[in-house]
Amino acid sequence: MQRPTGAFVGASWAALLVGATVYLAGLWNSTMQLNEKGYYFTILMYGLFAAVSLQKSVRDRLEGARVTGIYYSLCWLSLLLAVLLLTVGLWNATLPPSEKGFYAMAYLLSLFGSVAVQKNVRDIALYDRGSTGLAEGSAPLES
Repeated sequence: MQRPTGAFVGASWAALLVGATVYLAGLWNSTMQLNEKGYYFTILMYGLFAAVSLQKSVRDRLEGARVTGIYYSLCWLSLLLAVLLLTVGLWNATLPPSEKGFYAMAYLLSLFGSVAVQKNVRDIALYDRGSTGLAEGSAPLES
């Protein structure tokens, strides 16, 4: 097990922060009604949570931790639903195509960044646990 490099950890955080910040700045500066802004904000939060939950579930299964089939399926369904809701919202929005593309790309960058950050947090915790000589299963992972 190798510890993730500082460059990859930094790039992951940068992807998450840049994607979310740009997406939110676009919402803040848009001329949408408040209920539309709320819809797109909620989709971002839901998508980030679903992506992190799915990454954790996949990783847990790979490491032999018990993950129920229903929770694993709900993680996949949630992520797909979040992306579908964004797609439908943008498809029906009265925005120029360039703005639609802006929101879609910032959203996807945010999702990628959240998965990469979660992976790094998990890898670093696993590496630190292994480097301190703890026995397998002696300390639960926090993420």
